[in-house]
Amino acid sequence: MTFEFFDKLSQNFIELLNDKDDYNVIIVVKNNDKSFMAHSNILKYRSTYFRKELKNIQPNENNIKTIIKSNVSAQIFDVILKYIYGGIVNLENVETRFIFDLMLTANEFELNELTNKLENHLIDTKASWLKSYFSHIYRTIFNENNFKNLENFCNDIIAKHPSLIFENSDFTSLPESSLVSLLKRDDLQMEEVKIWDYVIKWGISQNPTLPTNLEEWSKENFLTLKTTLQQCLPLIHIIQHLAAPDRSVKSIILPARLTLVTELTPRTEEPNEPFSTIISEEHAAEISSWIDRKISNYSTTNIPYKFELILSGIKDGFAPQTFWNICHGHAKTVVIMKVKGTDEILGGYNPLEWDNSYNCPWNQWMETKDSFIFSLKNGNIQNSILSRVKNIQYAIDNRNYYIETSHYEEPIRTSSDRFSIVNYEVFKIVRKS
Repeated sequence: MTFEFFDKLSQNFIELLNDKDDYNVIIVVKNNDKSFMAHSNILKYRSTYFRKELKNIQPNENNIKTIIKSNVSAQIFDVILKYIYGGIVNLENVETRFIFDLMLTANEFELNELTNKLENHLIDTKASWLKSYFSHIYRTIFNENNFKNLENFCNDIIAKHPSLIFENSDFTSLPESSLVSLLKRDDLQMEEVKIWDYVIKWGISQNPTLPTNLEEWSKENFLTLKTTLQQCLPLIHIIQHLAAPDRSVKSIILPARLTLVTELTPRTEEPNEPFSTIISEEHAAEISSWIDRKISNYSTTNIPYKFELILSGIKDGFAPQTFWNICHGHAKTVVIMKVKGTDEILGGYNPLEWDNSYNCPWNQWMETKDSFIFSLKNGNIQNSILSRVKNIQYAIDNRNYYIETSHYEEPIRTSSDRFSIVNYEVFKIVRKS
């Protein structure tokens, strides 16, 4: 039998970190903004980065070594040190951007366990934020080249929507590793000849000394381009393309890429009435993926749920009592609101059952870890925003069918002003048989 006492061990090492005696390392961060005291034996056994760094630093007359990390903030390094000493990372009440930066710093310090944990945490719970800052995320992870799960997450999106990268104004600054990873995708939804054109454009931009006029190119110029694209050319699924009037470049013959085909439903005599006057099938697919905590969205052809409309503000009225009369007893509901005078579509998901029998004058908070609020892509709104509950004890006020946004991860509106709605709908979410 083995007894383990990791909690007490962690607590003792955190106390050692806070004890200013016997330290022999000083780490200075963010432009000399703050200094941290630490112990070399703990640093080098917890991090291969610090083992290598300390080996190359000469101690001062007091036998103390100093490490300067001007690119790391004091707040992030404080979390890093507490992880190194106590194996504890507290992410309560921190912004998603902080978690992303913490992951990058953990990777820099070669803390693989922490890096992988934060990477998967972002994918599992912050997918909406990753999509909102997609271009920055994508370029950062490929520059670091150590985030395979995030690479796959981003490439899954680009495979379906290649214009996000290929038609971006800074496409030519894409790291080669990123471009190669995309060309390896058999499901990249772009015509092969367009892929070829973009790859040639990228290759030319990597060699700014090449003549701008193709007629002025020499044999050496073409060889330079060929060398630049040596990792890319074998991945393009074509038989032959002319790189010059009298010279062809041949590549390995590869099978055609897979093209996603949307199956059409059989034609009916009467068109089906839209299931909603506010949201589309694409919106329903996105909300369904959030309910199931999927990394990538369902397509409109494989939504696993039926959105059964049980209440419409326009049809049934906007009185609070109407909500209670209709929604009482229903669980797994989505409320959708269309904001007056804007393109905003706001909403929330309640996995719990609404109960109108509660008559006390104060709030009745319901506890759940699965509720979330959101803003949907629509019109001028470029990206959807998902915000999951963080204070699960105060997820939903059952008495007032109310949600306190501060109990959720991030705002879903850029404005805190009051707003009016032109309509709202409540759907019961039922899994398809």
